[in-house]
Amino acid sequence: MTRFEIREARSCRYDLVALGEVMLRLDPGEDRVRTARSFRVWEGGGEYNVARGLRRCFGLRTAIVTALADNDVGRLLEDLMLQGGVDTSLVQWVPYDGVGRSVRNGLNFTERGFGVRGAIGVSDRGHSAASQIAPGQIDWEHLFGAIGVRWLHTGGIYAALSPTTPATVEEAVDAASRHGTVVSYDLNFRPSLWKANGGLTRAREVNQQIARRVDVLIGNEEDFSACLGLEVAGTDSDFRELGTDSFRAMILTAAEQYPNLQIIATTLRAVRSATVNDWSAVAWSRDRGFVEATPRPGLEILDRVGGGDSFAAGFLYALMQGLGLDAAVEYGAAHGALAMTTPGDTSTATLAEVEALVLGASARVQR
Repeated sequence: MTRFEIREARSCRYDLVALGEVMLRLDPGEDRVRTARSFRVWEGGGEYNVARGLRRCFGLRTAIVTALADNDVGRLLEDLMLQGGVDTSLVQWVPYDGVGRSVRNGLNFTERGFGVRGAIGVSDRGHSAASQIAPGQIDWEHLFGAIGVRWLHTGGIYAALSPTTPATVEEAVDAASRHGTVVSYDLNFRPSLWKANGGLTRAREVNQQIARRVDVLIGNEEDFSACLGLEVAGTDSDFRELGTDSFRAMILTAAEQYPNLQIIATTLRAVRSATVNDWSAVAWSRDRGFVEATPRPGLEILDRVGGGDSFAAGFLYALMQGLGLDAAVEYGAAHGALAMTTPGDTSTATLAEVEALVLGASARVQR
C-alpha cells in the first residue's frame, strides 16, 4: 500500500501517459559508430521507453506526449511507436522547414560496448520538435480531467533539453496532481545534455524544483548525487556494498528534504565490464520502509541502454496493480535485467518471462 490513491482504471482512458522526447536510435550492432557502414534503427527515449514497456510487456494502456517534425523521419518514428502499441494521438506534429534549421527530429547514435570498451552514445538532437514544447501548448486540464490518466511519468532527460522543457514538465506535473493523477519522475542525469545548458548548477536547480512536486522518484546513485546534491559514501566497485547503509542514508535524506515523496527507488549497478554488470535495486516508501530486489551478480548484458527505463516500467506496473513495494522492486529489477539481454532501447520481454524470473527461473532452453 502507498499513501497516494491511484485513480480507478474505468474512469480513465490511459493507465499511464509519458512526457518526453522520442528519438531515432541508429545502432551499428557489433561495429563502432565511427567505422560503421550500416545501422539498424529503433525508437527510444527515457520517458517513452517506460510507456512502451508498460504497453508491450505488461498490457497497460499508454500514450506519449511529445512533438515530431512532420517529415519522413518523423513518420518513421511514428511507425515504430505504433508497432510498440503506444497511443500516438497526443503527438504534436510541427511543420518541417525542409532542412531542419528551426525544427527537426532527434537522432541518437549508440554503440553497445563490449568487455573493456564501454557503450558510447552520441546525441544529435538540437532544435528538436519535442525540445521546443513550451507551457501553454498542451491542454493538460483536458487530458487529466476529461480524458483521464491514472499515472504521469516524465524525467530529467526531457527537463534538460531546452530552456522551456523544465517549465513544461512543471506545468504537466501540477495539472496531473490537481486531478489526482500519480506522478513519477526519473532523474536520469545525462552530463552531455546539461553541458551547454547551465551545467551541474542548472541541473540541480531544475531537478530540485521538480522533485518537490512529484510522488515517486526514481534514479541511481549518480542521479541522486548530480541532480539533488545528495552524496553516497563508498564505491560501486563491490556488489556487496550496493543497497546497504550508504544508499539507505541517501534515500532517507531525500525523503526528509522532499516530504511530498511517497516512494523512492534506485537501481544498483556495479560495472565489471560493458558486458557483465552486477544488478539489483532498492526501494523505499513511507509506510513500508526499505525493500531490496534479488541481487543478480555477474549479469551478462547484450545492450545496457534502456535497462533503467525497463526497471521503471516493471516497478510502476506492480504499483498500479496494487502488488506492493516488495513485488514492485522485484518486477522492476527482473524486467530491467531482461531488457538488457536484447538490442534496442526498449523491452521485448513478456509478462510471463518477467514473472518467471521473479520466481527464480533459469536460462534453460524452453521447447
